Amino acid sequence: MNRIRSAAKDDLCRISEIEIFNYRLYFYPLFKSDEFYFGQLQVTALMKEYEKELSDLYVYDDGVIKGFIKIKDDEIVKLFVEPVLHDLKIGSALLEYAINEHDVKRLWALEKNKKAIAFYEKHIS
Repeated sequence: MNRIRSAAKDDLCRISEIEIFNYRLYFYPLFKSDEFYFGQLQVTALMKEYEKELSDLYVYDDGVIKGFIKIKDDEIVKLFVEPVLHDLKIGSALLEYAINEHDVKRLWALEKNKKAIAFYEKHIS
């Protein structure tokens, strides 16, 4: 059963939550910007941004949205999974979907995000 589907407008709150949880958990310790991570980074603002990019978003949905991927042209722009679910191969499923269904050739990862880089390298080697 394919659990990955195009995102719908009703998914934007959950997508935004997942991204914010990940940003605060993994990027806040690197950049320590209270203003950004606890001020500017808000679900409603992110939802509005994503509403304009809905056609680029895909969700892993097995009854609950547990992760998402943003694909633009042949590039993975974002891939996030609910942090407490990182060991369930949801990220792997999203990555394989992007490669197989959208022929992605590139991805963007923050150089300091060693965990993400290791994850991507594991899948391309």
